[in-house]
Amino acid sequence: MKKILVIVSIVLAFICPTSSYAQNETILKMEELSVRVMPEYAYHPNDQKKDHAPLLIGYQGSMVNDSDQPQKGKIEIPLPMDEKDFRVGYVADYSSDLRTTYEIEYVIDREKGTIFWTTSEEIAPKERYKFVIEFYSDSLKVRKEKKSLSYQFKSFADIGLVNVIFTEPSKAKNMKLTPAPEEKQNHGTEDQTFSYLFQDVKAGEEKNFTLSYERRETRPTTELNERDLSEGNRKSTGLALGAFSGISVISAGALTILFKKRKKKA
Repeated sequence: MKKILVIVSIVLAFICPTSSYAQNETILKMEELSVRVMPEYAYHPNDQKKDHAPLLIGYQGSMVNDSDQPQKGKIEIPLPMDEKDFRVGYVADYSSDLRTTYEIEYVIDREKGTIFWTTSEEIAPKERYKFVIEFYSDSLKVRKEKKSLSYQFKSFADIGLVNVIFTEPSKAKNMKLTPAPEEKQNHGTEDQTFSYLFQDVKAGEEKNFTLSYERRETRPTTELNERDLSEGNRKSTGLALGAFSGISVISAGALTILFKKRKKKA
């Protein structure tokens, strides 16, 4: 069965109670979205048992305030909460100068299948708002050393640039992706990444992928690479996707993984 990740809508709900839904749903224009798929990369920070093959997925988004007024309000995004053992690991947004990351106090609505939070700062007219979400599930199919995943991304809106990135687990062999990626990248770490870049993606447009590989190692990539991290960060099993710079991180193909200590969430 295909694992479907669908974001149906992104809504900026004003603090002002008189704002209507029709007005709010177009205030933030989705400019860029990066989706990073990371099999056997890390366990959720709260995992006690580590006898399964975890799947970590990260969303990194960039929106633009198209109104002529500063805005601050609620962002609501559907997530695939019907996936086996789905759990959110980390949610954050960025200051307007991109120098500060704010870990967000978010709320999960299981009935609606959405996560929502209030923006940390006002978004000035024509200013970009950037966020990151990472979540975990046990969606990988495992047959001894053979692992596989069917993944579908369905666009929730017209998006100028979408980057879907698959990260190869450490010590994996015979990794295959369909369709075959045009580009294999190494971003200065041991991680091998395969990138698919799509421009002018329309609402409802679907991108389908299948992944398979062989791996005898049972420890996730972060544990194998923890010797490369500073002592203060070794307890972290999550990651923040990308430090945004003045230019488009996605179009530059320079997503940097930043490890940091996280507050554990249930």
